[in-house]
Amino acid sequence: MSTGFYQVPTPTNEPIYAYAPGTPEREALQSTLTALQSRQVEVPLYIGGEQIKTDVKKSLNPPHNHQHVLGHYYEGDASHVEQAINAAVGAKYAWENMAWEQRASIFLKAAELIARKYRYQMNAATMLAQSKTAHQSEIDAVCEIVDFLRFNVKYMTEIYEQQPPISPKGVWNRVEQRPLEGFIFAITPFNFTAIAGNLPAAPAMMGNTVVWKPAETQIYSANLLMQIFREAGVPDGVINLINVEGPVAGEVVFNHPDFAGLHFTGSTKVFKQLWQTIGNNIDAYRSYPRIVGETGGKDFIVAHPSADAKAVATAITRGGFEFQGQKCSAASRVYLPNNLWDEIKGYVLEDIQHIRMGDVADFRNFMGAVISEVAFDRIAQYIDNAKNDPMVEVIAGGEYDKSEGYFIQPTV
Repeated sequence: MSTGFYQVPTPTNEPIYAYAPGTPEREALQSTLTALQSRQVEVPLYIGGEQIKTDVKKSLNPPHNHQHVLGHYYEGDASHVEQAINAAVGAKYAWENMAWEQRASIFLKAAELIARKYRYQMNAATMLAQSKTAHQSEIDAVCEIVDFLRFNVKYMTEIYEQQPPISPKGVWNRVEQRPLEGFIFAITPFNFTAIAGNLPAAPAMMGNTVVWKPAETQIYSANLLMQIFREAGVPDGVINLINVEGPVAGEVVFNHPDFAGLHFTGSTKVFKQLWQTIGNNIDAYRSYPRIVGETGGKDFIVAHPSADAKAVATAITRGGFEFQGQKCSAASRVYLPNNLWDEIKGYVLEDIQHIRMGDVADFRNFMGAVISEVAFDRIAQYIDNAKNDPMVEVIAGGEYDKSEGYFIQPTV
């Protein structure tokens, strides 16, 4: 793929169905899962060139087996947020003045490390920490993050290529792209390891320095991403990973004069609060912060009376229950014509009967657990409300159990 500046490698170099029974890829992933489950990790805060361990230590547990301990992470406080900001501001001059080709090469190296050397570790970490199946993990924690990094280099070259076509005689008009005046705050969600890596990496690629706060339930795989970024050559202080409670981090970040931008994926409620806070504090900043955010959606399916009933049923089942429906692309509402309802209902009920749910290390399972006890309790309450509402009929599922993992039956 030629950009005029750089030949971008072909995205993701292995098939996403490489984990079929009997393949060496499946055997490698299974052995990696076993290895990661058999040892515990300690996740520090990465600030500048330091890996910081604090007095507050919290466990990391798989959602599908919450009694098992994958390791622990060290939680920081407001002083660590301030330290991370100082590290980002201190690294800014050297990083933004590095040739953009060199910055690009670092993130292309990170993509190569994920696609090859760390492919099975990235998959296994996401499967264990976020209860994704091998298929869901492969398309997220490997294919998508590799594509993000490689395509972002392509987009970066296109940005730098944008120059005025004509200059008057004796004059040379040109555009020079500069990073923002300050640091970027990246807040990343639990449900996509690719997004967790992309939100700090994309602005960093353009010469910005970043304070990165991943979701608590994604810290395990975020730790591996951070190690890969460091191995790829991201300099100290360019990306600083902090394990800090959201309100604690926000209190420091959004009152800091060098706050220059927010890169966010998460809930609509939280994003509105952050935007409002930034607006209220606008006089405190050296520049106007840029706000980039994606929030949760409620996807839907509409079927025409001429639709293929079996295809619609498959869309409902897969759209609604892959990765336990924990993504904004997941189908949560369906609008069906009367002439197809009975047939579609029959296919959906048959599909749901055959869905296996359990430990994602068992590759026969289609679903794992929901991400946390908080999510489990919220969804269980939705189901109870539906059962108690005379206007609602629960036609499939409706049961839940958190004794071993946070498992909720696929429910319609």
